[in-house]
Amino acid sequence: MTLILGLFAAYLAVLLLLWSLQERITFPAPRAALPDPQRVVAGGERIELVMRDETRLAGWFLPPKEPGRGPAPGLLWFYGNGETIGAIWPVIRDFRPAGAALLVVDYPGYGASGGRASEAGIYEAGALAYQALASRPGVDSKRIYVYGRSLGSAVATRTAADYPAAGLILESPFTSAREMAARTYRIFPLFLVRLKLDNLGTIRRVHCPVLVFHGTADLLVPMEMGRRVAEAAPGQKEFVMIEGAGHNETYDVGGKAYRDKLWSFVHPAR
Repeated sequence: MTLILGLFAAYLAVLLLLWSLQERITFPAPRAALPDPQRVVAGGERIELVMRDETRLAGWFLPPKEPGRGPAPGLLWFYGNGETIGAIWPVIRDFRPAGAALLVVDYPGYGASGGRASEAGIYEAGALAYQALASRPGVDSKRIYVYGRSLGSAVATRTAADYPAAGLILESPFTSAREMAARTYRIFPLFLVRLKLDNLGTIRRVHCPVLVFHGTADLLVPMEMGRRVAEAAPGQKEFVMIEGAGHNETYDVGGKAYRDKLWSFVHPAR
């Protein structure tokens, strides 16, 4: 009996620890310096956004590589967990649509941004990024596209639900924090999950066209999660499978076909 009580007490202690550290476990918040876009992508500028609590967020604004006539469409880029602008800039350089302006920001606590990561914080960062891009001279505020990968899919979906978006692009999206917890922490009672990150619920408020990419070999976020998110979108939607791609291989495996699909969705030549 003493052993059983001791094991039960240890289990409760583990549950309490997991409950109290949910945001720290979910958001690893890696740090990295913000590269100079003039040096690494041959153009653009560093920007700074300020949150309500005065936390300063670091990011990039990149003008179109191939400017057209009139205002350009804009693309918001929200990266995945464990990433930073300092880590993924080669992907942005290679895959951003040539005729679109792009804005990417490090989440609170990530990269070169200040503050501490939280669910509310990443949503506020998304809202600030949208407002900053939509108000940029030379950017068509009626053609703001929102892209999000993995964790960034929650930021992108929330932003497209709260603000007018011309299109939403999701890569490797999960359904919700609760369903991910059920896969990852099976000993953790789901009623204790405080985080929402509810793509499945939020996308029902998105009324722009939706494009979803997902790797068929994704072992972290099953492809069926991405399919369910796409199916829940109330308007025009398309689900694209990237054969053989794992969770972090969609860029490499998708290659030119992935890039061309992304570019055609954003319509940079309009």
